[in-house]
Amino acid sequence: MSVDKSTVARIARLARIHVPEERQEKLSSELNGILDWIEELNEVDTGNVEPIASVTGHSLPRREDVVSDGNRVDEVLANVPETASGFFVVPKVVE
Repeated sequence: MSVDKSTVARIARLARIHVPEERQEKLSSELNGILDWIEELNEVDTGNVEPIASVTGHSLPRREDVVSDGNRVDEVLANVPETASGFFVVPKVVE
């Protein structure tokens, strides 16, 4: 596939990107270079290659998903200006 100047102008219009007339020729050669490189990649035989999720082969350590209150009520409440019965006290916002 080859990208020419008119194709670059059409792509720019569809993407709503302003590409000046003098940049369109250079951009078409850059896009053609990218497409040529993709064609080279398509020639690589990957039939016997197993898909991988990570190149290192390591899995991330997982912790047990346990819900707790953190047992830090006093530390949390120490940061607020006013408390009552172990809860935050906030001003009424609806009248």
